[in-house]
Amino acid sequence: MFIIPIYDMIILPGVTYYFKSDVFRELKIPEFKAGDSVLFMMLKEDKNIGEMYPDDFFKIGVSGTVEGIDGEGNVSIRTKNRENLERISVGKDLSLQALTTERTQVDDVGPEEQKERFEKMRASILRFIQGFQWGIWARSYILHWKSMEEAVSAISSYLNLSNEERYAILAADSMSGRIELMEHAVYEFIEIARVGEEAESAQQERHEEVYREEAIKKQIEFLQKQLDEMHPENVSDVRKFEQKIHNSGMNETARKEAEKVLNRMKQEGKDSHEYGMLYDYLDFVTSLSWKKEIVPELDLEKAEEILNRDHYGLKKVKQRIIQQMAVMALNKQQSGSILLFVGAPGTGKTSIGQSIAEALGRAYVRVSLGGIRDEAEIRGHRRTYVGAMPGRIMEGMKRCGASNPVMVLDEVDKLSKDFSGDPASALLEVLDPEQNNSFTDHYTNVPYDLSDVLFVCTANAIDTIPEPLLNRMEVIQFPGYTAVEKQQIARKHLLPKAMKKMGIKNQNLKVTENALQTLIHDYTMESGVRGLKKQLETLCRYAAVKLVKGEQKSITVSPKRLQEFLDQKPIRHESILEEKQPGIVTGLAWTSAGGEILFVETLLTKGSGKVQITGQLGDVMKESVQIAISLVKSMYPKEAEVLKDHDLHIHVPEGAVPKDGPSAGITLTTALSSLLTGKAVSPEYAMTGEVSLRGTVMPIGGLPEKLMAAQRAGISKVLIPETNIDDLDEVAEEVKEKLEIIPVKKVTDVLKRVLKE
Repeated sequence: MFIIPIYDMIILPGVTYYFKSDVFRELKIPEFKAGDSVLFMMLKEDKNIGEMYPDDFFKIGVSGTVEGIDGEGNVSIRTKNRENLERISVGKDLSLQALTTERTQVDDVGPEEQKERFEKMRASILRFIQGFQWGIWARSYILHWKSMEEAVSAISSYLNLSNEERYAILAADSMSGRIELMEHAVYEFIEIARVGEEAESAQQERHEEVYREEAIKKQIEFLQKQLDEMHPENVSDVRKFEQKIHNSGMNETARKEAEKVLNRMKQEGKDSHEYGMLYDYLDFVTSLSWKKEIVPELDLEKAEEILNRDHYGLKKVKQRIIQQMAVMALNKQQSGSILLFVGAPGTGKTSIGQSIAEALGRAYVRVSLGGIRDEAEIRGHRRTYVGAMPGRIMEGMKRCGASNPVMVLDEVDKLSKDFSGDPASALLEVLDPEQNNSFTDHYTNVPYDLSDVLFVCTANAIDTIPEPLLNRMEVIQFPGYTAVEKQQIARKHLLPKAMKKMGIKNQNLKVTENALQTLIHDYTMESGVRGLKKQLETLCRYAAVKLVKGEQKSITVSPKRLQEFLDQKPIRHESILEEKQPGIVTGLAWTSAGGEILFVETLLTKGSGKVQITGQLGDVMKESVQIAISLVKSMYPKEAEVLKDHDLHIHVPEGAVPKDGPSAGITLTTALSSLLTGKAVSPEYAMTGEVSLRGTVMPIGGLPEKLMAAQRAGISKVLIPETNIDDLDEVAEEVKEKLEIIPVKKVTDVLKRVLKE
């Protein structure tokens, strides 16, 4: 089968077409012989043979057969059926190939009606040509036409139709629809030709008046187009947006809305007070990317290389991201599970989104959600309001200029709500794969497909995220960095970036490994590296002053000089107790800045059995105190008699820092047991775990950060709930090597171990 690409002509079934042989030589088609099968495929744009790609063709073609070749090499081809072009390919030799299936047609107009309507059309054409000198010889040519398809094909080059309109005639599946399109084209052609001169008589029938009006509009449009091409600097806003809408690839709903606003813009004029609002709307919707992006081939090895290059550590996080990419590649999808990165500030949650975008070869956009309390910030404002704006999601889509970016929704745990609505609820539609293929922003008021967007969310904690929103996301924990990891990050990433930012060359500044260690341990207090980055930048600024003044040409920073460079004293971290004392036990706490150790102090004084709690404890922690007191009374009834005539004081130092949560339950119970029994707990022990009235040690969160704090403080033995054993996989090996981690089930297991004489 020979494939013939065509442009700017109408090809219909059941018509004989005549071609000069020169046409086929230009298309590099071998010589035909009678009986050969051919396939006509319509181009969307006029292109040379070497520039054609599968997407350049419409999806319906026409099959045919070569009827004959005359002595001069001219070819006659008889068309047969319409064909669905299932698959089109371009060979290395630039030859075209296509897989086709016959397209069915609805014959809803009988032969008699077809003949009658054809005769009427031919009569109209014959009347039209009477006023022209060439009408005499054209008459015999017209009388040879046997069908409406043959007539329209014969004069297709004269019809005032766009390429899309020519294709629409072929694409009409019903005979009635095709005939109406052909009649419209021919009658419109006749009227357009008559517009240039005075009509001989007024048309009485309403449909003919419509044809005339449309003809005039098209002629005006044609003339305006000619003027725009002659003077492109004077192209009007209306004309500009017409072109943008045409080229945007919008869905049908969006196109109709845009055209509606454009028509209103035409009517209002530039002097209207609404002109600016209409302009802004059209500028926004035409700037969005409406077309499906091509999925680039994914190289997992390169993706791993990019992730490792930009981020040190985070092994399990990177592993999960690579798994996501692999699944997307196998399923040929542009999006997958919605990932929620949870961790302390400065652990690389936001920055890793950029690495994911680079690894996938896609655009990157970040949307900050922190502090948003208005639903309109997500869904946009309705255009009825003055100063209406699109929501942050659609604004982000416009900024990135692609329909399939990697979008990082930053700080989803910082969303709040008030009388203006609940932005977290508005996000449900955005992040639901079943709904976001038709996300409707109030400003645009048309559906937009977000299904190709890869959403990555970040949060410091999940406690404040509503459950329905959390269920749509897969939580990936970002553990805090160990001291060893921080040192590597500082050496490989933070320090070189800080030096480059300050304009300092490598030979001018050297920071020793001991200085980095001291900087990490004594001048930062965090799980991430954001504070470390700031300290290194401060160090580089101080060095820059010395270099510019010429005081030193080469500066080496040692631990002793850190205080001079940073102009601050080292941070005091809690450290292991120097001596043991009854009623004082070391616990472990999680903070937004990482893990810390804390001390639970208890004391008995003469009184009437009152309990006093200090240290800014939250409601949950106060409940843990009550549970601990009840539990200790049941375990040590004889020793607890002293509580009747003594007051109990429980204190958790640093009183200015608020503390809450149930994980201090085991620490409180042990401290009270130690106080009543008079047996001191060794300072080498630290513990964490929630306690029930049954004496069971229940699981807690933030175990990696707590163990890091214990190791930093010099603790050697840590008691944890047995149900938290699986969480040890998240703990760095260098931390586990320096700690003896003891899983416990019951409070009694803890007391037997730590209350030894």
